[in-house]
Amino acid sequence: MAKLSSSRQKALLRKYSFNVKFLMMLASICVIVFALPKQAKFSYDIEKGRIWNQKELVSPYNFAILKTQPEIENDEKSALASITPIYQLDDDIGGHEQDGFKSDLEIKWHSAGLKDNKKAAYLQEGDNLLKEIYDRGILNLNPKYQQNAENYKITILDKSVATDKNTADLFTKQEALAYCDQELSNRKDLDKAFLLDLVNNRLQPNLNYDSKLTSRLEREAVEGLSSTRGMVQKGEVIVNKGSVVNDEVYQKLQSYKKAFEDNSRVTGDPRLVLVGQFLLVSIAIILLMVFLYLFRKDIYEDNRLVSLILLVVTTMLFTLSMAIKLQLPNLYYIPYCIVPIIIRILFDTRLALNIHLLVVLIAGFFVPNSFEFAYFEITAGMVSIYSIKNLIRREQFLISALIITFTYFVSFIGISFIREGSFRNIDWMDFLPFVVSVLLTLLAYPLIYIFEKVFAITSDITLIELTNTNAPLLREMAFSAPGTFQHSLQVANLAENAIYTIGGNALLVRAGALYHDIGKMENPLYFIENQSGFNPHDRLPFQESAQIIIRHVRKGIEMAQKENLPDIIIDFIRTHHGDTRVDYFYQSFLKNFPEKFVDENTFRYPGPIPFSKEGGVLMLADSVEAASRALKEPDEKSIGDLVDRIVKYKLDQNQLKDSNITLKELETIKTIFKRMLMSIYHVRIDY
Repeated sequence: MAKLSSSRQKALLRKYSFNVKFLMMLASICVIVFALPKQAKFSYDIEKGRIWNQKELVSPYNFAILKTQPEIENDEKSALASITPIYQLDDDIGGHEQDGFKSDLEIKWHSAGLKDNKKAAYLQEGDNLLKEIYDRGILNLNPKYQQNAENYKITILDKSVATDKNTADLFTKQEALAYCDQELSNRKDLDKAFLLDLVNNRLQPNLNYDSKLTSRLEREAVEGLSSTRGMVQKGEVIVNKGSVVNDEVYQKLQSYKKAFEDNSRVTGDPRLVLVGQFLLVSIAIILLMVFLYLFRKDIYEDNRLVSLILLVVTTMLFTLSMAIKLQLPNLYYIPYCIVPIIIRILFDTRLALNIHLLVVLIAGFFVPNSFEFAYFEITAGMVSIYSIKNLIRREQFLISALIITFTYFVSFIGISFIREGSFRNIDWMDFLPFVVSVLLTLLAYPLIYIFEKVFAITSDITLIELTNTNAPLLREMAFSAPGTFQHSLQVANLAENAIYTIGGNALLVRAGALYHDIGKMENPLYFIENQSGFNPHDRLPFQESAQIIIRHVRKGIEMAQKENLPDIIIDFIRTHHGDTRVDYFYQSFLKNFPEKFVDENTFRYPGPIPFSKEGGVLMLADSVEAASRALKEPDEKSIGDLVDRIVKYKLDQNQLKDSNITLKELETIKTIFKRMLMSIYHVRIDY
């Protein structure tokens, strides 16, 4: 079977790009719809303590009013209290222990040294005591039923005949022994200690707690309880417009919602519910694609990035759907803010906010109190995006988590005040799900790393790591080409300040500046910033010198690819000289060999020219910094003329035409370069 070349594969992917995109959208919609609960959506949001601003709500059918949870718990408590613990009477134990007492007496009598004529009296007294005790009953008290008092009511079963008694009328083993001691104290003719010891050995409970039967009766009592109280008749007003949703009205509305959902399962058409869900989700996904097409066409045209965005959105909504189906105690446990954080770090703020709004809108159809849910999550999502607008330190994740938690807390307090109208009635445990949600949001950090590796994306976190001067390539450059390293640092400072002022990714341009000249490490002495008196170009033809200088771009690309630097950084290496000439050697060749034909391409960088604002700023910063080193007496005028001349030259050479830098921004860039170079060379400004 013939194998397609990589170029042919790319061509096919470009040709069928829209088809692939459509299939990804359809798959995402289907997964989300498949996971969503298939039931009709209740039309009203119910919030206790709020004014009912909608039309008068009239019951369309009869339905029962559900009891509140406290009412159910009180009913269960009362039902359980009505069930007395069951004790089974074992008739055989009394007779068996009496016979055992007689045997013990015979065995121990002779060693006791008592008179034989008293034997019958001991036997009679012990037998009478045991009979009286077992007729009354011995049991072990159960701590479960001693919550209010030591004694409690029980039901005794004797061959299926039930008798109600109180444990106060019965013996425990200790009480039976105390009773025997008291009775024997009146018999001065008997050895109390001897007889008491024999009786004590024969005291065993004949009333045994039947946990299985008791539990069954308790379970039946609870299961037999009604979960409703009263009825709402068809045509009866449930709530009037403008009235307050108090506890009673709130419970009626909750009962109506339950009746509506139960009725929709029986009479509703699940196919129409499915169609409705498909339409709603489709609109949201299509709007997302329209946004990408209009405002981020670079992402829209890259199906790899589109697939990442759809994966994040689908996973979040799928997780929410599973939580609803599994009846998670609180849907706020789900870390909704993880979506805007991931999208913000991997892409940009506008896209993150757009996607978060769409996710919350879809989720709002399937969660209770949709407006309240939307307020919580939209505000928290916006805060999460704003708090990491410029990610330059890892600890910003923790700071962002604290800010999100504070936002949730303020929103929670505000909504609680509106709902309860009281500070004391706030259930602070209801805030726990938000705390868990924020903690789970910290999973964004490892997820971003995974997405970066799988989808070949460069995030700000990676850029932070790359700008660490202890990175392998930068350490090598600092050792083998220290002049180039210092030059790169100065270029990074110039470019970063300029791009920060005119608007752009300052972290990206700094990373690009630090690595743009790594190719010089191949032959560091051929570059003037690394020379110390000796110049190897003095012994080389001008063409060869030019090629050595030009080669640092190609070599830098090779080194960057070998070290797996992101393509977005390699683009800075590739474009920082554009397709300009190495003018020094070109002009030297013309001056020394005016009669010879010169191939200008020999002295020209291969390009391409910068195609981003960051790339254009880096090109200008690189040229300005390098040229400023040649100034013999740097002052305000010479630095100003130098910056103006270099910027004009780049414009004349059409090096900035694809950089999307305006003339106004160029003036700002020049001002920043002049000010920073004067600071570097300690130029005193007259004022």
